[in-house]
Amino acid sequence: MSARYRAAVDAAAIFSETDKSGIITYVNEQFCDISGYSAQELIGQNHRILNSGQHPPEFFIDMWKKVSRGQVWKGEICNRKKDGSLYWVESTIVPMYDDASQRVQKYVSIRFDVTEKRKFLETLQWQAEHDELTGLPNRFLLSKALDQAIVKAKSQSSTVAVGVLDLDGFKQINDRYGHEIGDRLLVAVADRLKHSMRIEDTVARLGGDEFVLILGVRDPKVLESALQRLLAALSAVYIIDGIGINISASIGVTLYPNDNENADTLLRHADQAMYKAKQSGRNCFYLFDVSKDKMDKSAFDTVIRVRQALHDGELCLHYQPKISLSSGAVIGFEALLRWQHPRDGLILPQYFIPLIEQSDLIVEIGEWVIDQALSQIEQWADLGHSWSVSVNIAALHLKKENFVKSLKFLLDSHPNVLPQMLDIEITESVVIEHLSHVTQCLIACQDLGVTFSLDDFGTGYSSLSYLKQLPTQSIKIDKSFIRDILIDKDSLGLTKAIIGLAKSFNREVIAEGVETVEHGVLLMNLGCDVAQGYGIAKPMPVEKVPSWVAKFVPAHLSRGVIDKPHRP
Repeated sequence: MSARYRAAVDAAAIFSETDKSGIITYVNEQFCDISGYSAQELIGQNHRILNSGQHPPEFFIDMWKKVSRGQVWKGEICNRKKDGSLYWVESTIVPMYDDASQRVQKYVSIRFDVTEKRKFLETLQWQAEHDELTGLPNRFLLSKALDQAIVKAKSQSSTVAVGVLDLDGFKQINDRYGHEIGDRLLVAVADRLKHSMRIEDTVARLGGDEFVLILGVRDPKVLESALQRLLAALSAVYIIDGIGINISASIGVTLYPNDNENADTLLRHADQAMYKAKQSGRNCFYLFDVSKDKMDKSAFDTVIRVRQALHDGELCLHYQPKISLSSGAVIGFEALLRWQHPRDGLILPQYFIPLIEQSDLIVEIGEWVIDQALSQIEQWADLGHSWSVSVNIAALHLKKENFVKSLKFLLDSHPNVLPQMLDIEITESVVIEHLSHVTQCLIACQDLGVTFSLDDFGTGYSSLSYLKQLPTQSIKIDKSFIRDILIDKDSLGLTKAIIGLAKSFNREVIAEGVETVEHGVLLMNLGCDVAQGYGIAKPMPVEKVPSWVAKFVPAHLSRGVIDKPHRP
């Protein structure tokens, strides 16, 4: 290499030369600066003096095979400095030929420091795979870990326990002490989970107060003892800001390969078992028993009981208002299913819908909900109110081939109701699993005049492609983002991004979980269109709607539209 070319390279990059056996014969100042070695310490040494131990032997074997054939090698290498710390370089190794013999004489390496880039990429990767609050793996990384656990169990003929853990009474903690204390409690719970489990096991956070456990199982009896110890550890008092907080957990567990299903189904089975643990008194665990079909029987019994409840008139709808952030007007309501049980009182849908959502009963209930909503729209219209109503539709219902036909029949049964007054909410998970069918279904329904909203936006694998493809009118930002926008810059940033994204696709933006005036003011300033949440009103029986609306007085628009809302 000419002196002029070497000088040019010296000024621009980290540069070195080695002979054919890998002995260093030249390094420039940049090489010394980044490695921490002097030229005298490096020259005469084998290049392995910089080996970081981060690459497998095959990495270097392949590299030297290529350059020894006279080919140029390019790639990123992790090296170790003199002080033991690591650094990354983007390296190009060029064989240099002898002019006379035309044989490789030496190797020239030109490197550029990419350490900061690698750190940045590693940070992005960590953020993509971990829950920011607790540092635990998130849903994305959990999916990979569970798939790997299943593959390992297959190859080793071993057993894997998949558990869903939900805290008992966490909402009451949030309501009593505030979300900041609630978040710190979640961090403390995550720490106890990590310290209570083996290093080879996995604990992840799905969101809210729900966690997932992946445990290798050698003996089912040992597993039960481990779960009991875990429950005991979690139920010990937590001291946060001098406040003693007691909380317990309910765990649902299924065992693979006894429960020989895919990862998603295993999680669903564990989730069903968790609800069974809740029903069994909480602060306990429940094993999904495939052989005895206990959970199937429970679901079957629930289907029978809820079907009877539907026919006996025990099911009802509660209505949560939606407020225009620009005008402060009540523009509509979300209809939410409730079960007025004659013995157990008002039962929320999360305690019975998961057990019936795979049965045709969910379709029957969905059609009943739509019919009730249309009837209510008509009754309000007779009183001079132009309030729209949104309803939630289950995946199984939407997948039915006759969904559009059934919807048209219901609309025709209420000829005085404008179809656009009915809004159907579908969740991201339904869209992701059945994108093609959902898209066709939405187009057909919108030909009838019905509108659609994409619910829980941001909690799944949100995609620009399906947002563009789906002809929805509205996007509902999930309350998990809205809750922390006043205190968490990342939640605020995500909310801004979602609003901007929705506006670019000409979608109306609805914020769920609005709890304070400050939330409303901030969302209004961000360009959000509609708000709903406990800061406005909790879901209420239909008979309380007129009096609530009459008493609801929004604040002046400069302060937001939420001001001491009347709560039924």
